[in-house]
Amino acid sequence: MPHTPPTPPLPTASPPAGVPRADALEGVLALPRPVLALAPMQDVTDLPFLRLIAARGNADLYFTEYFRVHASAQLERYVLRSITENPTGRPIIAQLIGNDPPSLARAARELQRYPIAGVDLNLGCPAPIVYRKCAGGGLLREPARIDAILGALRDAIPGRFTVKTRLGFDDPGALERLVPMFERHAIDLLTLHGRTVLEMYRPHVHLERIGAVVRALRCPVIANGGVDSPDRARHTLAITGARGLMIGRGAIRNPWLFAQILDHLEGRAPRQPTGHEVLHYVRELWDTTSPQGLIPRLQVQKMKKYLTFIAEGAEPSGRFLHDVRRVTSEEELFQVCRTWLEHDRPLALNAAPALAPSGPDPRDPPPTSP
Repeated sequence: MPHTPPTPPLPTASPPAGVPRADALEGVLALPRPVLALAPMQDVTDLPFLRLIAARGNADLYFTEYFRVHASAQLERYVLRSITENPTGRPIIAQLIGNDPPSLARAARELQRYPIAGVDLNLGCPAPIVYRKCAGGGLLREPARIDAILGALRDAIPGRFTVKTRLGFDDPGALERLVPMFERHAIDLLTLHGRTVLEMYRPHVHLERIGAVVRALRCPVIANGGVDSPDRARHTLAITGARGLMIGRGAIRNPWLFAQILDHLEGRAPRQPTGHEVLHYVRELWDTTSPQGLIPRLQVQKMKKYLTFIAEGAEPSGRFLHDVRRVTSEEELFQVCRTWLEHDRPLALNAAPALAPSGPDPRDPPPTSP
């Protein structure tokens, strides 16, 4: 998603009031129920979006957009604001992406000055512009380099060190072969997206593969991929045995999803937002994500990225989405939204059936623990 980062003064390292720090991750993992985390999504999970999620149910744990790390890189100021101005009252973990062990270690040491619950390594970004540079999911093709990076980061991080990854680059069984490496470097938490890099966001999620890694690793594992409803959340937990769930695109579509999942798991009927509440969410997205010196045409394009998910959940036939894709101005955008959302009927905001994760793939062999 296009992003125009603000350019405020460099944030200070003083933690905001009420945001836990040293033992924050331990406190989350001690919860007597599954942990719910908001996925790091580049150009989406910025400071304004964290505010919107926190106001509609809140996750237990947050991750920043990734800090791009290379030899001459500095920590991006706009990403740091998500840490220093964390509006959620919940712990936040800083995510790094890169492929140079000394540079990643340097960035991890710098981040220790800030109120973070840990440092996360991105081993799963499926964007071709990223993996072709041997970063994110591209590193899954180079286990030796992953080993060196994990070692450098473990040495540089006195606190909690976590990893977010996918099952492999093109083989859904590949990650099971990396489990001994994760154990050797004593990572504190693994978030595992149940698709390969090349599978991107295709419907099938290999839940059984996640379950195999859950059983093989001593550290907690959070399952990621395809969770877009309370029923899907329960199903994912049942199949994988994971310690919790990470939700990304489903939370863009439905920022009430975390609260709905908790209700469902605790035996209460999840409350669904009305059309008017979703319309208010769209207005807040426009207002809070508009950069200084707003160029309306660019903001309309940015909003279409969010509305692709929202329209799909609010009106599954595709007519709302069809209308959204054709708007060119703020006035047209909100006229379309009012047409479809100006009502008090409850909306499930689930993914369209064609995009929902399927059950076990008959081509997927039974996973084995390493």
